[in-house]
Amino acid sequence: MTLALVRRGIVYLLLSIAAFVSIFPFYWMVVGASNTSADIIRGKTSLGSALLTNATAFFTQVDAVRIFWNSGVIAVVATVLTLAISSLAGYGFEMFRSRVRERIFGFLLLLLSVPFAAMMVPLFVMFSQAKLVNTFAAVILPTVASIFIIFYFRQTTKAFPTELRDAAKIDGLKEWQIFLFVYLPVMRSTYAAATIIVFMANWNNYLWPLVVLQTAENKTITLILSGLTAAYTPDYGLILFGTVLATLPTILIFFLLQRRFVEGMLGAVK
Repeated sequence: MTLALVRRGIVYLLLSIAAFVSIFPFYWMVVGASNTSADIIRGKTSLGSALLTNATAFFTQVDAVRIFWNSGVIAVVATVLTLAISSLAGYGFEMFRSRVRERIFGFLLLLLSVPFAAMMVPLFVMFSQAKLVNTFAAVILPTVASIFIIFYFRQTTKAFPTELRDAAKIDGLKEWQIFLFVYLPVMRSTYAAATIIVFMANWNNYLWPLVVLQTAENKTITLILSGLTAAYTPDYGLILFGTVLATLPTILIFFLLQRRFVEGMLGAVK
């Protein structure tokens, strides 16, 4: 009895430490947005009175509406296209049998070991020849066929009741109708989880947009915030205020789809 209580106490202690380590950076960011740069450098951990000053400075220096529009368009379009293409691929890999299916899928998984940095030069040359440099299409297109999301959809499709597909075929539905009207509603939890993952990845994408977006009017929020930190004397209050604004869309998406996200990550199919 005593040993069990000690073990439980240790578990709760470790979980509390992990929760503190996870939450403190977010708390520091929110608190820093209300303090001056000097207070932040001194390590002040309480709310300040400079929130309005930081907000005014941020909206004065940054065209917030445009950069949030840029980030939103890229993230939303890339998320929709990724879910459409990757879910179709995952569905196809699981539902259609062939002798080379596993070899092709294994080759795709092998490509996950190739770092994106190794592909940036050929990608840039390809988009440059296609006259797509400094366009949203150049940012979106390399992300739409996500191997990880294809793998994720294939694994969750294993739990999809094949009886539903067989019954739909007997009723005369074609394959695309089965996908749209049977598979997609049943797998909504999987789509919710994938939406959060893909949206966050595209919203926070930094390296490739840094290479391919070359004018200020096309830059995303991550690039603008990075540029603010490169100043000779960065205004940390302004930067943290912008960072808080930049996290709001991802937080909103997560809380809207939180329940479905948990079900999707557990592989729940209803």
